[in-house]
Amino acid sequence: MTDSKKHYLIPMIIIGGLFFIFGFITWLNGTLIPFLKLACDLKTDGQALLVTFAFYMAYFFLAIPSSFILNMTGYKKGMALGLFVMALGALIFLPAASSRHFALFLTGLFVQGMGLSLLQTASNPYISVIGPIESAAQRMSIMGICNKVAGALSPIILSAVVLKGANEVETKIATATDEATRNQLLQELSNRVITPYTVMAIVLSALALLIWFSALPEIENEGGDSSDNSLNKSKNSIFQFPHLLLGALCIFVYVGAEVMAGDVIGQYGRSMGMSLDETKIFTSYTLISMVVGYVIGVITIPKFIKQEVALKICSITGVAFVTLAFFTNGYVSIFFIAITGLANSLMWPAIFPLAIEGLGRFTKTGSALLIMGIAGGAVIPQIYGQLVKMLPSQTAFFICTVPCYLYILFFATIGHRVGLGNAPKRN
Repeated sequence: MTDSKKHYLIPMIIIGGLFFIFGFITWLNGTLIPFLKLACDLKTDGQALLVTFAFYMAYFFLAIPSSFILNMTGYKKGMALGLFVMALGALIFLPAASSRHFALFLTGLFVQGMGLSLLQTASNPYISVIGPIESAAQRMSIMGICNKVAGALSPIILSAVVLKGANEVETKIATATDEATRNQLLQELSNRVITPYTVMAIVLSALALLIWFSALPEIENEGGDSSDNSLNKSKNSIFQFPHLLLGALCIFVYVGAEVMAGDVIGQYGRSMGMSLDETKIFTSYTLISMVVGYVIGVITIPKFIKQEVALKICSITGVAFVTLAFFTNGYVSIFFIAITGLANSLMWPAIFPLAIEGLGRFTKTGSALLIMGIAGGAVIPQIYGQLVKMLPSQTAFFICTVPCYLYILFFATIGHRVGLGNAPKRN
C-alpha cells in the first residue's frame, strides 16, 4: 500500500462507518410505515406515508443552511453535530411511543432528517476530496455499498423487534372486545420502539463524541471544481446553469422512485393481501439489489462504461421493471419492484457529477441545491398515497414511477448538457 493510500485509509474507514449509520437509519422507514400505521391506529396509507414526508422534507429545508453551518464548524465538527442531532431525533421517539402521538413520531423523524442532511452535506464532498480525485468515484461507490448494506440489514433488525408476531398482534387488536383492551394492546406495541431507539440515541451520541475528538483530518473548504473557465466567469448565480436546475429535478424524481421501491414496497404487498409478517422485510430485498448494482458500478464505471451511458441504461431498466410489475401479480410483481433497486443503484453517482459539471466557484451552492432534491422522497410517495385511494396499487405505482424514469432518461441523454455548449467535459 502506498503512503498516499495509507494517508486516507483511516478517514475512509471512519466515513464508511458514517455512511453505514445513515443508511441504517434512512431505511428504517420501510418498517416504521406499517408499524406506525398499526400502533398509532392510522386509517389510510396516505397517513402512514407521512413517515417518508417528514423524514425527507428535512433535506429540503436544511440542505442550504447545512452548507453555512459547515462553513462555521468545518467538516469534522459538522459531522459530529449531525450525529448529535440524529441522537436527539431518536430520543423524541421515547415520549412519542409513550403517548402514541403520531405527530411526535413525525417530529422525531424530521429531526433525524435534519441531522442526516448535515451529515450528508459534509460527508459526500469529504470522501470525494480526501484522496486522489481520479479515484473519487470508486470511493463514493464503496460508501454507497456501506450505505445500502446497512439499509438491507435495518428493516430485518428493527422488524424483528417491533413487528415480531405482527399478524397475531394485528388480529388481537382487530378482535379486541372493548376499547380498554384494544388501547392496551396498541400501547404495548408502541412501547416496542423505546429500547431500540434508546440504544440508537446512545450509539449516535458516542459516535459523535468519537468523531469530534478524532484525528480525522480537516479539509480545505474551498469548493469543488476549480475550473473557473469562460463558461462560469460570466455567471453570477447558480440559476444561470440550466443543467444544474434540470439535475436538481432529476435528483428529486430519482429519490422519489428509489423511496417508492424501498419504503412503499411493503404497503404495495399489503394491498395484494400479503401478511405483515411477510411484507415487513420487503425493503431489504430492494436494498440487496441496490448493493449488487453498486458492485457492478465499481467494476464497470468508468473503465468500461461512461456514467451518462450507465444512467441511460438504468433509467430504461427502471421503466422495464415497473412495467413488468404492472402486468404481473403477487410475488412476481413484488420481485420486479424489488429489483428496480438494481436500476436505481447507479443513479446518484451518475446524476450528481453530471449536474455539477462546470460550476466552478458555484459548486458548493449547487451541491446544496441537489441535496434539496432529496425531498422527492417526501412528495412522490404522498402522491402515491392519494392515488391509491382511487386506483389499484399497481396502477398508482406505475403512474408515480415511470414518468420519473423517463425524465431521468431525458437528463442522461440531453438535460445534462443543456447550457454547457461545447465546454470540455471532465473524464
